[in-house]
Amino acid sequence: MKAGFGLAALAGALLGTAAPAAAYTVYVTNEKGNSVSVIDTTTLTVTGTWKTGRRPRGVTVSKDGKELFVCASDDDRVDVLDTATGKTLRSLRSGPDPEQFILGPDGNPLYVANEDDSQVTVIDIEKNKVLAEIPVGVEPEGMGLSPDGKILVNTSETTNMAHFIDTTTHQIVDNVLVDARPRFAEFTSDGKTLWVSAEVGGTISIIDVETRKVTRKITFKIPGVTDEAIQPVGVRITKDGTKAFVALGPANRVAVVNAKTFEVEKYLPVGQRVWQLAFTPDQKLLFSTNGSSNDVSVIDVEAGKVVKSIAVGLLPWGVASSPN
Repeated sequence: MKAGFGLAALAGALLGTAAPAAAYTVYVTNEKGNSVSVIDTTTLTVTGTWKTGRRPRGVTVSKDGKELFVCASDDDRVDVLDTATGKTLRSLRSGPDPEQFILGPDGNPLYVANEDDSQVTVIDIEKNKVLAEIPVGVEPEGMGLSPDGKILVNTSETTNMAHFIDTTTHQIVDNVLVDARPRFAEFTSDGKTLWVSAEVGGTISIIDVETRKVTRKITFKIPGVTDEAIQPVGVRITKDGTKAFVALGPANRVAVVNAKTFEVEKYLPVGQRVWQLAFTPDQKLLFSTNGSSNDVSVIDVEAGKVVKSIAVGLLPWGVASSPN
């Protein structure tokens, strides 16, 4: 520990004040704005807007935090931006209509869902080389990867399946039927359980990874909101496995779920048409993209409440945070 930091922490303790929160950067893709909004987590303000390809959706950050990957869905490519300057460095051969993607545990390769082509494309990001094209169900979107990187899961919206793929052989090893229009797949940090959201079905399927069986389904009921408006999409689970957060689409809520008992603890009102979610690396804050209200809601994870709304670009969809 640096001496300066130790003195600052000691001074803070003597004054009865908390140490300052870690500073991170959050990136939001604006689907109709063809841009990325850059948010500083210390000030909770937009510090920049970067141009991208057309209809940006999925977004993720390289393991070293130096590059930002953006699905330019209508341009059939993945743009790679420099996080220091916002400039596009290169584009990757993603396959048609990339929707979502996920990086391997070591930062390479990149696994991309190609919605219009019913396939998953595996890309070596350093060589810009397609390593494999894996046929999956109709309208693939959600992409989850086990913590050890051995199992990739893709959800196909029209086939209503979670496809389990061996990342060594690039072969499907199992297909699990879930409810209608699955949009997102999220592994727990221990790799034992997979959560899959079903937008039209209105549920979360809890899948045992070893047996590949659905062991439980979570449903949602919000007073004054019709069942048809409750459409689960993005899912995020805390590293300690105690809480899960679920974006509920046009219900304009994020559900807080006890990840041990699978009971819904509360519903947090956010902006309109909430799509995706992302924690800061320390998991103290959670950001939701609200497509219809063109803003981002900031959730204090420990307190379980929304602390701020931040205006961004047109139709915000994807969100990711820096790892550093």
